[in-house]
Amino acid sequence: MRILACKGDKLLKKELKGDFNFFIKEANTNQNSEGYGLIRDKTKLSPEVASIASVGYGLAALVIGVERKWISFQQAYNRAKGTLDTFLNNMESIHGFFYHFINMETAKREWNCEVSIIDTGILICGAILVGEYFKGEIKEKSEQLYRRIDWNWYLDKKCNQFYMGYSPEGGFFGHWDMYAEQLMLYVLAVASPSCPVDKSTYDDFEKTATDYGEIKNIIYTYCGTLFTYQYSHAWIDFRRRKDSNGIDWFENSIKATLANRKYCMENSIKYKTYGENSWGLTACIGPKGYSGEFGAMPALSKLEGNDGTISPSGAAGSIVFTPESSINALEYYYNHFPKFWGKYGLKDAYNLEGSKPWYSDEYIGIDKGISMIMIENYLTGLIWKYFMKNEYVLQGLDKLDIIKKVNHSCSIKK
Repeated sequence: MRILACKGDKLLKKELKGDFNFFIKEANTNQNSEGYGLIRDKTKLSPEVASIASVGYGLAALVIGVERKWISFQQAYNRAKGTLDTFLNNMESIHGFFYHFINMETAKREWNCEVSIIDTGILICGAILVGEYFKGEIKEKSEQLYRRIDWNWYLDKKCNQFYMGYSPEGGFFGHWDMYAEQLMLYVLAVASPSCPVDKSTYDDFEKTATDYGEIKNIIYTYCGTLFTYQYSHAWIDFRRRKDSNGIDWFENSIKATLANRKYCMENSIKYKTYGENSWGLTACIGPKGYSGEFGAMPALSKLEGNDGTISPSGAAGSIVFTPESSINALEYYYNHFPKFWGKYGLKDAYNLEGSKPWYSDEYIGIDKGISMIMIENYLTGLIWKYFMKNEYVLQGLDKLDIIKKVNHSCSIKK
């Protein structure tokens, strides 16, 4: 099968529709099920398992679908209401935080997984979004979920940092002690109407910066994986904002994305998958399974996990930071690798390093989600528009002194 050339806005809207379809068709729509509204983490591997982050992105899909007339307002409203009811009434939580992975039908914990602060954060961002969009009882239910969270319980008072995870069997583990995808957590936590934390939690995490060639002063993450520079930006519009120390997180993500692409170009001799239009090292499924360690310099790790695997969510999720380069990458994937395209748009990853090309048969909710939201934000700014109406989000940014005051050359497409 040969796919005809597809470019620019036409391709973006085609990918956007595929992303949207994932969240509509991979959801539990049985209204008599305890797990109504839950959305699969992956389509093939463990299809009985949902992730709460996937649900957060799925709530955003409802807003996009209504605006693009892919789903009726009432259908989306009912889905949002039922999904929030599942979390309010059927899901086990600890101090307002939810387990990372749950059974699609029973809404019970899977794999003895952790109670996840970051995945709960993504879920709450989705809930806040639909609350602002649909208003009424949807907003009331989203605020109920938000108010239930005891952010102080998840805070290690000894170092003033959030733990990374918790399980009933082993207790807390790890810390969000350096920059990654967690900016949303500080915004939500300091503005909590029930259990707020102090701004110093944001001030105290490590913000180590370095240069990558001519790209200067990048505050980098442990593995240099692109999703860490994307996730909080999907919801929060950090454009034209700096904190009290002069940090511009949007500009930092631009620089990190440029460095990621530069790294791929410089290592294209070592890995033939990498190149000018094949870049965006980020967490995804590779030939050996899922890895969160595909990344680029600058990074604290030695990047020993890299094997040539590229995910389109790397470039797609960075489209608001590097529009031209991201669109060129998506056009390259779509027009050169027909096997890389499927019912939900571009598949999770590909790798050209072996004797024959490898293409994932899988779609992952968080990768489809970041691609979907960022493409929509690039085209219309829709998710930013409604999320940034929320009073607690605005209060959180104010309390963190992340103030709107600077200009960027990048802007959403009109």
